[in-house]
Amino acid sequence: MGILRVGEVNSEVVERIEENLRIVFPKAKCTLISETLSVPSEAYDKVREQHRSDIILRRIRAYAEKEKAFDRLLGIIELDIFVPELNFVFGEAECPGKVALISLFRLKPGFYGKKPNMEILVERATKEAVHELGHTFGLTHCSNPFCVMYFSNSIFETDRKQSLFCNKCQTKINALAMRG
Repeated sequence: MGILRVGEVNSEVVERIEENLRIVFPKAKCTLISETLSVPSEAYDKVREQHRSDIILRRIRAYAEKEKAFDRLLGIIELDIFVPELNFVFGEAECPGKVALISLFRLKPGFYGKKPNMEILVERATKEAVHELGHTFGLTHCSNPFCVMYFSNSIFETDRKQSLFCNKCQTKINALAMRG
């Protein structure tokens, strides 16, 4: 599993996410890619002042196809991202597939008028990374509000859920791992 920065991203946060992903996915080899992917200019929506996650995800997919070194590739960006039918997203992924993307923009306590807090940011980012990577394994949203696969419509829902899969989702992940 590769982790790829998209644009300027805080290295300490990325390294901490990588450490946490090694715990959640102990059988996966996690590699922080030294290269940084540029943010595609065509992803920026001037009216919304946000970036389209699907366009960025396609760029990550192209990188993955070119490199062929990773079974999964997680992109991390610090810009605000969205899909056309929603106001914003914390992330997006192929389901199932190889690539995922998370944004740190709305995971930062400062976005909500709070003091910067590295621990809260890393915890939130880890949850979103695990969630989006879960989609790449074919997992859909879970109805358990404490499962990492629960759909977060707000930061409060992200804060409530855990960074781990519930038993039902873990069983699905295990079954997929046995097949793969």
